[in-house]
Amino acid sequence: GMAEAEIALQALRSANGNNSPASPEYGQGSQLLQLATAEFDQQNYAGALYLATEAKNAAAAGQGRVSSNDRTSTRKGEVPFALPLPLQTTGRANVREGPGANFKVMFTLETGVPIVAYSYVEQWVRIKDGNDRPGWIHQSLIDRRQ
Repeated sequence: GMAEAEIALQALRSANGNNSPASPEYGQGSQLLQLATAEFDQQNYAGALYLATEAKNAAAAGQGRVSSNDRTSTRKGEVPFALPLPLQTTGRANVREGPGANFKVMFTLETGVPIVAYSYVEQWVRIKDGNDRPGWIHQSLIDRRQ
């Protein structure tokens, strides 16, 4: 548990570029790993395992964001979220190639489909669906997962 979390955080750090500022997920994961170590030292193994798992989850979220942040495809005015957001569609939704109704529809999602949002440009949100398909969806068609 704890070793896996440490490895995941190291991988995130190197994927993010060792010289660049640490991602929010790296900071969160490191803090959780420190807490896990403290719990382990107090022989609270269940607590340590839980915190180590949360640290791994933070690192995994960071890896997802780092891999989705292909800088060559970042749009003008695109603002990344601090962490990937678990959302869902609120109605049948077209997923487009870019942030705007003038972009080609790549696929359509039905109501209630879970998605993850990474960034936005004005009213458009960059997402990936459960099949790892990327695209853009209008903010009016998404909401928090129930």
